[in-house]
Amino acid sequence: MQWPTYVFASALFPSLSHDSTAGAVPTFPEDKPAWNLLIDDEHGLRQQLNGVLTTSKIPSHCSFNDEEGLIYIDETATVEPGVHFIGPCYVGPNAKIRHSAYIRQYSWICDGAIVGHCTEVKHSILLPGAQAPHFNYVGDSILGREVNLGAGAKLSNLRNDGKEVILRIEHQTIGSGLRKFGAILGEGCALGCNVVTNPGVVLGKDSVVLPNTTVTGIHPEGSSL
Repeated sequence: MQWPTYVFASALFPSLSHDSTAGAVPTFPEDKPAWNLLIDDEHGLRQQLNGVLTTSKIPSHCSFNDEEGLIYIDETATVEPGVHFIGPCYVGPNAKIRHSAYIRQYSWICDGAIVGHCTEVKHSILLPGAQAPHFNYVGDSILGREVNLGAGAKLSNLRNDGKEVILRIEHQTIGSGLRKFGAILGEGCALGCNVVTNPGVVLGKDSVVLPNTTVTGIHPEGSSL
């Protein structure tokens, strides 16, 4: 299939920088849609994160389980009481992990990103400045800069029947190659309170979703749903 340009990382995350002073950020494939980063291969999220995690660095007040992988939390990150980490995972400079957050395997929390109260993150990337601040679930997903999830917004990553996630775009359906795939949210997307994205959603940058809405499919930049 000839994918539209708005599903590629260059359109979804145009301000993404690999400036080393801002901590580690993932590298996206240039010739494939952005969700290919979630595929478990030599260029995927898991392999890239394992390459970044060369040592553990965990504040003394944190609750953690590092039996399956290293945990790195930058010294400038804020980690409030009651947070639990499961490695491997990475928390970059100036990130904020608020009370009772649950950071599971292969979470990559970049510079200045926020994981809020009672939010769960698993096998996902919060790019610099992304926010999942209140009672959110972020599974097998990628959030761009200045994305904001309203309170209670959930990024569903698994079909009820457990089968491959199907992508819906421009009246076509195609297999994603992934059994677990949440959402890819381009820079500046804003989801209202209690929004649910069905598995395999992609929103182009600066899209807006009204509260209490359920979203399916792939939508271009500036969509209003």
